[in-house]
Amino acid sequence: MAKLAIIGGTGLTSLKGLAIIRREVMHTPYGEPSAPLVFGEMAGREVMFLPRHGAGHTIPPHKVNYRANLWALKESGAEKVIAVNAVGGIRADMTPGRLVIPDQIIDYTWSRINTYFEEGLTSVTHIDFTDPYCESLRADMLGCAAEIELDVIAGGTYAATQGPRLETAAEIDRLERDGCDLVGMTGMPEAALARELELCYACVAVVANMGAGRGDGAITMEMIERHLSSGLADVRRLLEQVVPRLA
Repeated sequence: MAKLAIIGGTGLTSLKGLAIIRREVMHTPYGEPSAPLVFGEMAGREVMFLPRHGAGHTIPPHKVNYRANLWALKESGAEKVIAVNAVGGIRADMTPGRLVIPDQIIDYTWSRINTYFEEGLTSVTHIDFTDPYCESLRADMLGCAAEIELDVIAGGTYAATQGPRLETAAEIDRLERDGCDLVGMTGMPEAALARELELCYACVAVVANMGAGRGDGAITMEMIERHLSSGLADVRRLLEQVVPRLA
C-alpha cells in the first residue's frame, strides 16, 4: 500500500515518470474527490497521485473539495503528502521558476469548508497549528534538493487567498506588510485538514509569476504557463530524489 501521496497543482495534472498500476474512484463522506486516485511506481517505489484541480484542470481553487481529497488519500493508506502549488512571488528573491519549501502560512480565504470537526463530536476539538507543515518532510525535501544541487528556497510564509481572480497590487503590498513571501490560492484549508487527519504534509511551491505590481505589465496565462513549465521540471527532479527516501 502506498504511504506517500502527491497532490498536483496547476500545471501538474499528471506525473511524468509515474508508471501507473491502477486508478481508483473514491467515494467519501464529504463528496467526490477532484479525480480518481492514481496508484503507480516512481523511482522504484509505490506512490499515489491526485490532481487537485481535476484531470482536466477544470476545478477552480475555491471549488476544490479539499475534505474529500485529503480523506480519500488517508483512507487509501497515505501517511505523508507532498503538495505541489503554483504561487506568485512577493519577496524579491522569489522569482518565476524558483521552488520554495514554505514553513508558515496565513489564511485569507473565506467560505471554504475548512474542518472535519463539525458533527457528532463528543467535545470541541482543536488542533495545534503552530507549525503548519510537517518539519520532518520539509527537511527530507530540502536535504534531497541539496544532494542534487537544486536551487530551492528554504522557508517562507505562504499567503492563501480566495481566488479565482489574481490579487491587486495593493493587496500584494498588504500581504507583504503582513509578513507573507509568496501567494497562492490552494494552500488552505488543505494544510489544516491534513493536520486534522494527522497526515505528515508539506508543500513545494513553484513560483509562476511575480505578484501583482511586482513585475512588468499585466500577469498573463502565457507567462504563468511558461514559468510553470521550467519550475515543474525541477519539481519532478526533486520528487525522483525524494520518493525513494520516503515511499
